[in-house]
Amino acid sequence: MEIQALLPSFHAPLHRQPAFHRQFCRFKRLNTTSELQAPPQFTSSSSTTSVSIPSHKVTVHDRQRGITHEFFVPEDQYILHTAEDQDIRLPFACRHGCCTSCAVRVKSGQLRQPEALGISAELKSKGYALLCVGFPLTDLEVETQDEDEVYWLQFGRYFARGPIERDDYALELALADE
Repeated sequence: MEIQALLPSFHAPLHRQPAFHRQFCRFKRLNTTSELQAPPQFTSSSSTTSVSIPSHKVTVHDRQRGITHEFFVPEDQYILHTAEDQDIRLPFACRHGCCTSCAVRVKSGQLRQPEALGISAELKSKGYALLCVGFPLTDLEVETQDEDEVYWLQFGRYFARGPIERDDYALELALADE
């Protein structure tokens, strides 16, 4: 079987990737930067084909907890999922890129997040990202954000147009359903 058929799609979420691939991408959690070691690279068992998936060091400054996490993430793995595989707890909710619970601000480095629906192109251009659907492209340093703050930046202008007018007819219909 050809190696390309064995490897998951670059866009495939972790939960859809083959178990053998996740096994090769697990790394021991280390407590300090001085103990941080580069992860092993995945190599095909075929003697003619060798595939190496680059990994990047990801540093997450968790502002809410006052903790800094450092770990390696392969380019084809979501940052949040890899952190969880290493028993690192980071904020999240939907896991699908639709909310702002895992939002971070990129301090340095680059990531790819094609499925990040929870933040607008405008916020992405200002350095916001979602860890649940983010793939590292380089070594990366990010800082967690207050979910309400990011939600306001994303949706606040739509809700800040003044009070909502009372619709008595809609209220009657809603109460009649109960």
